[in-house]
Amino acid sequence: MTIASMTGFARVAGSAAFYHWAWELKSVNAKGLDVRLRLPQSFDAIEVEARGRIAKRLGRGTVHATLAAQREAATPEVRINQDLLGRLVAAVAGIDLSGSLAPATLDGLLAIRGVVEIKDANEDDSETALARVAALEGLDAALEALLEMRASEGEALAAVLNARLERIAALTQAAEICPGRKPEAIRTRLAQSLAILAGNANFDPNRLHQEALLLAAKADIREELDRLAAHEASARDLLAGGGAVGRRLDFLAQELAREANTLCAKSNDAGLTALGLELRVEIEQFREQIQNIE
Repeated sequence: MTIASMTGFARVAGSAAFYHWAWELKSVNAKGLDVRLRLPQSFDAIEVEARGRIAKRLGRGTVHATLAAQREAATPEVRINQDLLGRLVAAVAGIDLSGSLAPATLDGLLAIRGVVEIKDANEDDSETALARVAALEGLDAALEALLEMRASEGEALAAVLNARLERIAALTQAAEICPGRKPEAIRTRLAQSLAILAGNANFDPNRLHQEALLLAAKADIREELDRLAAHEASARDLLAGGGAVGRRLDFLAQELAREANTLCAKSNDAGLTALGLELRVEIEQFREQIQNIE
């Protein structure tokens, strides 16, 4: 399975019976699946089926699906009232054409009202039914094209996300080996802090030990580093597995941000704090990219 983006566009056109139709599908980011379907009046009957087909193929995203359809102008039906024309011919045959009267012509007789009847062809229900079936098949083709585009976008996003995870892993490792975490560095900072506390004439000696323990606990970021590494590895596994993993990746991004924030809060070393801030920036950019993953 591959990673899919929620952004895509597809257009498929065709014809059936006396109809020309065209589907346009556009999808953008959303927390869930939101299908916004627009159909011509003659195609209202396929709405439920169309929504079902879209929901079956797409998991997340706001999907704008629009069907445009136009019916060809039908050839009108021409009928000649043979009975009326016959009576007119018979009537004309009995007229005395002496003098300046000219004999009747066929075009003259056809011009008489009621001889020629022109009727517009009515819409055939069977033809409309064929057009609806073809439109649904066209929707399937449009969905396939949309999925291909979303997969292509997802492949590019996966590469970006993996690069972000590599940077997060590198920063975590840099924090792991940061000189400020070495025991001697921690010991020096503790000694300085305790010297300041001990020099305070009003300071309670009984609190000296408590303050030392608190400073030592605050300097320990072992748990944060372990969780950062674990969440980063989990995110890599999700990207490698593919599928609809956007929500789970978003959850991991939140957890990564939580650990980076705690690291910054607990750090009392300038170098370690700088690494923590860089981690926060990378994680935030990672999370922004995830918002487009299905």
